[in-house]
Formats: sequence, C-alpha cells, structure tokens
Amino acid sequence: MNPITNETILVMDFGGAFKELAARAVRSFGVYSEIRPGSYAIEKIRKFNPIGIILALGENAANYEHLTALDIPILAISNWNNDENDREKIRSFTFETCTASGDYNLDVYIDHQINQIKSVVGNEKILLALSGGVDSSVCAALLSRAVPGQLVCIFVDHGFMRFDEGDRIETAFAGQNLNFVRINAQDRFLSKVAGVADPEKKRKIIGEEFIAVFEEEAKKLGHIPYFAQGTIYADIVESGGEYGAVIKSHHNVGGLPEKLGFNKIVEPLAGLFKDEVRQLGQKLGLPDELTLRQPFPGPGLAIRVTGEITKDRLETVRHADALVTEEIEKFNFAELGLATPSQYFAVITNTRSVGTKGHERTYDYAIVVRAVITDDYMTCTYATIPHELLAHISSRITSEVSGVSRVAYDITSKPPGTIEWE
Repeated sequence: MNPITNETILVMDFGGAFKELAARAVRSFGVYSEIRPGSYAIEKIRKFNPIGIILALGENAANYEHLTALDIPILAISNWNNDENDREKIRSFTFETCTASGDYNLDVYIDHQINQIKSVVGNEKILLALSGGVDSSVCAALLSRAVPGQLVCIFVDHGFMRFDEGDRIETAFAGQNLNFVRINAQDRFLSKVAGVADPEKKRKIIGEEFIAVFEEEAKKLGHIPYFAQGTIYADIVESGGEYGAVIKSHHNVGGLPEKLGFNKIVEPLAGLFKDEVRQLGQKLGLPDELTLRQPFPGPGLAIRVTGEITKDRLETVRHADALVTEEIEKFNFAELGLATPSQYFAVITNTRSVGTKGHERTYDYAIVVRAVITDDYMTCTYATIPHELLAHISSRITSEVSGVSRVAYDITSKPPGTIEWE
C-alpha cells in the first residue's frame, strides 16, 4: 500500500518512451502513479496494491500475460500522441474502469512529507545540499516548514555554475530564515575532473566529490545526523535500478555511502515530477524567480563541456551560455505566435573547425545552442527560434566569445535525444 494515498496506478515500462507522460496524465486526474519496469516481480507489484496497471508498450510486442494473475484492470498503450484523445483514454481507464475517486493532490503530498520529515528528523538538525535551483529551493522550503530552525543549507560552488550564478544564489537566500553556508571549491572540483572525457565518469566524480565536501563541512558544523537532497522522480527513473534501464546517472541518486556518517538521506521531492515541484514551491510561498527558473543539472556546465574539461573551455561555454540566455529572454516569441522556450543553453563540443577572424586562420571549437519546449522535462520538442535570432546569437558568440569558430542549433527532440548532451 502506498503511504501517500489509497489509490495507485502503476505504469509498467515495456519499452514505451511515453511512460512518463502516461504517469503524469494519471496524476493530473488526482490519482497517484509510479513507473516500474515490465520485468517487475509480481510480488513487488502486489505490495503497491494498485487499482490498475497501464502498460507502456514499445515497438516490439512485449509479453505481459503474467500480469493477468493480478486480477486488476490493465490498459495496454502502444503509441502516444499526447493529445486529448490520449488523455481521455487515461481518464476513462482511471475513473470508469478502475473506479478511482481522484483524491490525490499536492496538499496531500505536503502533509504526508511534513509528517514523514518530522518522524524521521525529530529534534535533530538536517543538512541540505542547496544549489539554488528549483528542486533544492523547494526542498529547503518544505524542510523549513517541517522542522523550522533545524535546517542547515550548504551551497557548494563547484565552479561549474553559470555566469555570476554563485553570487546570485547567495544573495537570494541571504534574507531567508535558515543557516546558509557557501563553500567555494572551484579549483578542487576542476582538478578532480582534469583529463576525464567520459560523461558518466564526470558525473560520478563530481557526485563523489560533492559528497566528500559535505562530509568535511558537516564535521565542522558539529553533529548533523540527517542529509537532505532535492532528488525528484525524473532523476530516479533516469538513473535506472528497479525503475528501469539507466539513461544517465544523477549525482544525487545512488544511496548513502557508509563513510558519510549521516543516519539517513531525506528526499522529500523524490515522488514528484518537475512540474509538480514548481507547483509545490508556489504552494509553499516561494517567489516565481525560484519556482519558474529553468532546470540546471547538478554537475552544471561540466556536462555541457563535451569531452575533457579545461578552465578555458569552461569559461568559453559559460560566456556563450550567458549570451544565449540574454538573447532568448529578451526576445518576444509570443508576438510571432511562437512558444517561449522552456529551457535553453549552450554546449561546447569536442569538435574543432577551421574559421577566420580578421585575416587570421583559426581552429576553434563549435558551440551548439539548445532550446526546448516541454511541460514535464521528461520529454520535449526543440523550440522554433526565428532565423534572425539564431543569426544574431551566432554572430555575438563568434565575435564576443574566445575560442569559438562555429555555432549550430540542435533540433533534436526527447526522445530520441535527452535535453542535456551528456
């Protein structure tokens, strides 16, 4: 039985890339949903006591006859257009076939998590990894409400932040009723990833170092038995394990190392999709500046530098990213009847090409601009950006950013690509 609600519909992953959309559709109708792989054991499914199962089928037909032993309603879906017909199919299955009451909402989630946090933390202190992004900011707000006066927030500036971002984060939380500690560890992190090109290795190195920094700082602050993270459901699903195949590892997923010395990791947002986290933040009274902020990965610009990270390449992508952000945010997309991009950034590739600046031959890197439209950050389409804006962005990057000879625009949707390049 799910402790949050009496009604759960499981979405079983049989290769359907739309599994997240199906699960989010169920939740939008007021019924809790979770995603599990098609190979999930029957006995584990029974522990959820689901009122129904949705099968997200891929191109190859999957054998799911064993699920009929559960004797509960099953809806098999082989394609998804994310339109009203698909939503009606989910709604009909949820209410007419499964006879759900639809009593789940974010207020229920808040109450449940506050009670859980109180029961786990008690009167002890809890340490939060505060990046200043949406997830960690909402996590801080929820923890503060649950255990006021017991939260210590540590912001680790690993040097992979966007332009002036560390200072802006510190300013944003300066007036908050919490203990904010900033750790400047730029050189330390950069030395750890020196010479590393593989994206999974970069993520894991940064994750391990992130934990190490917290271990050191926790000792300086005295005994703090609990460690909080802003892990969300998308992080868990994409990191694999019992949730399916690994898409990419997230540095804030993977359990608690024994050497860390904390009693337990507290992840109060781990059951929420990205759009739900934003809604939760608004319910908790956070300003739009934080709740509507576009996502930024934990490893930061480290995974927007394809291949080996150097200080020069890092500064190049940081500068290019700032220009992309500036130009997209001041452009009026609505005036042209276009959707405003949900997320946008620059990537520096490991590819160099010949160019000219003045009368000199150059051999510099190619920058890729990425801008996407998405509601849930689990899937996306590339944003339609007018050619005149792309030309202006390209001109500014190639003329104002050192080490760049070429600019390209990424027109890949998710799936098959991911939003981030690494």
